[in-house]
Amino acid sequence: MFSIIQAAGWPIWPLVACSILALALVIERFLSLKTSKIVPPKLLNEVLTVSQTSIPAPGIVNQLAQNSSLGEVLASGLRVLNTHPRCSDDDVRDAMESAGRSVAHKLEKYLSALATIASAAPLLGLLGTVIGMIEIFGSQGNGGGMGGNPAQLAHGISVALYNTAFGLIVAIPSLIFWRYFRARVDEYLLTLEMAADQFARHLNAVRKRG
Repeated sequence: MFSIIQAAGWPIWPLVACSILALALVIERFLSLKTSKIVPPKLLNEVLTVSQTSIPAPGIVNQLAQNSSLGEVLASGLRVLNTHPRCSDDDVRDAMESAGRSVAHKLEKYLSALATIASAAPLLGLLGTVIGMIEIFGSQGNGGGMGGNPAQLAHGISVALYNTAFGLIVAIPSLIFWRYFRARVDEYLLTLEMAADQFARHLNAVRKRG
């Protein structure tokens, strides 16, 4: 592998840096976007059960907020009721929407960087290709004709081909993972939105019974 990088010349080093960064971002997003950390399957039903008769105490609400992203959104509605028991249903919904926007920002973290790498890697590969072509024509010019310096000619061709290939090798997986994480985040956001709406209606019903 190191011999390939050496043969590709200095233009490949930005691509190597992009590949390392992309790998780190993919690993980080896989760890951060686990379902258990975002929308635990049974959490909504548990919160609905706990708040069936009364609003939980602030200590329980704080624990809920630290549970997951869904817990953070649900806890924001409960906090409003603990702070202002006579607030309107719109105030509760506004609080959860605000928390939802904050959660969405966290879920989308680093996705733009991954998309940038997917877009920039082919251009960096093209830059290496152009530099390799320049070296090819330079070797021909210095050698006086098509038979120029064979070693420099071979080096220019390797720079061109290796950089083109490596740019695509970095860009294609980055694009695939970006699309995958983008779809996963969109699914999470839809789940959070539906859960928040259901919880807001539940809280409104609980308050009317009280």
